[in-house]
Amino acid sequence: MIEVYTAPTPNGWKISIMLEECGLPYRTHWVDIGKGEQFAPEFLAISPNNRIPAIVDSDPVDGGVPVSVFETGAILLYLADKTGQFIPADLRGRTQVLEWLAWQIAGLGPMLGQHGHFALYAPERLPYPTERYRHETLRLYGVLDRRLTGREYIAADEYTIADIACWPWVRTWKAQGVPLADFPAVQAWYDRLKLRDGLRRGVALGADRVRRRPQDDAEAARTLFGFHKDQA
Repeated sequence: MIEVYTAPTPNGWKISIMLEECGLPYRTHWVDIGKGEQFAPEFLAISPNNRIPAIVDSDPVDGGVPVSVFETGAILLYLADKTGQFIPADLRGRTQVLEWLAWQIAGLGPMLGQHGHFALYAPERLPYPTERYRHETLRLYGVLDRRLTGREYIAADEYTIADIACWPWVRTWKAQGVPLADFPAVQAWYDRLKLRDGLRRGVALGADRVRRRPQDDAEAARTLFGFHKDQA
């Protein structure tokens, strides 16, 4: 059994998608990040960076004591290695997957996160950071579009954790105002993958818990972003 500590966000969906795709049994523990539950000592014991998601595997492959894992890239790789799924066994294929997984966790996720913050949630609309992160968001979409041109999947020749890592962030395209039609290879990849049953189940997890406008909740805004709703 995998214990999953998560919230309905792009990073949280990466792990629920992976678990559904792998067919691993898991139990969900919701962490209300708007209420600051990510700072609780019990959660920090498994996720010292106070970020969701994190997992605890009570049945690790070495048969030893439970293993806790934090950070989405590490969790995806751990689950791929545990199950032998969604990562190639050969050197070159595995290396490609690791490259694009690193690209997502170092680039696509953080840049889209910053763009989303300044464009959607910041109490004051600041042109410079908004445009700075929008430019970088569109650049990264261009990188992904070139990579996917003539390809079914991001890395190797199969569906892998690189696709699982990127898809939930691309899913935010409409809210972030990204002109997806300008990136036809990304759009085709996105539309193909959203037909997968495991992905659909994973991204549906916690749909009723999504906080649509956290900036309208003073306590949530202060916890998530460090400001009050009415801060000028």
